[in-house]
Amino acid sequence: MCVRRKPVVVVALLALLGALGVVVAVTSVGGKIKLPQLGPECIVRADGEVALDLVQMANAATITAVGVRRKMPERAVVIALATALQESKLENLDTGDRDSVGLFQQRPSQGWGTPEKIQDPRYSAGKFYSALKKVKGWQKMRVTDAAQKVQRSAYPNAYEKWADESAVLAKALTGRATGAVECTVSGEPALRGATAAAALAEGMRLDWGKGLATIEATQAGGLSVAVKDAGAGWRYAHWLVSHASSTGVERVRFADLEWSAPGGKWQPVTGDGVAGNATVVAEVFH
Repeated sequence: MCVRRKPVVVVALLALLGALGVVVAVTSVGGKIKLPQLGPECIVRADGEVALDLVQMANAATITAVGVRRKMPERAVVIALATALQESKLENLDTGDRDSVGLFQQRPSQGWGTPEKIQDPRYSAGKFYSALKKVKGWQKMRVTDAAQKVQRSAYPNAYEKWADESAVLAKALTGRATGAVECTVSGEPALRGATAAAALAEGMRLDWGKGLATIEATQAGGLSVAVKDAGAGWRYAHWLVSHASSTGVERVRFADLEWSAPGGKWQPVTGDGVAGNATVVAEVFH
């Protein structure tokens, strides 16, 4: 008689997670235990590799979009991302040192705005870029020196350790790398159908502003964005992947590549699946 037992390693792993206070969802498919994903959901590869979770990835994409919308050079985006990595690990915190809040841990008492405004990633990123632009010679400074001129931190050299990671993120999110942002989105979609498509279009308009090309609805449910070149196409494609978890995006296509939420990888497509070099297409879950 054969008795099926749960593998000891599975039981031990779940026990360890429980002891560490990690809450996970475990499902059973066909009588077999399916373990949760324990690694970062997003990997960015662009002359280096950076691993982030879905929330961090979305915030990094928004910070970058605000910088591009304000016509700030890529160097400014690197400095902004390094600052947010140091201050909040790219998480939109509702607390911090004294009255600091948000991605950049800006303080209402220091004139950055109300707590509610500072916790809007678009607002806080915009305030950071405005302050950076006023720093004379920031373009030629080390990342940590430029960031410190804005933040006035008690740890002025702390930002430099994020310089390399921020350069990787900035290169990918500004569109200078192909298929560089890969996120695996599992579980029930946050939004579906028309609600997802509307939220996606609104998020793009808020992040990219008036400079965003015309957004059109797709028959499959989603949107398409006309682009003038490959750089713009990959900026939007990477933004869509970065925000897929919160907006219900199922797949993104640009040129001859396609990303899908469960698979998490950019894969070649042929025939009718090719979006071409003039349009970025995003489809949402039905």
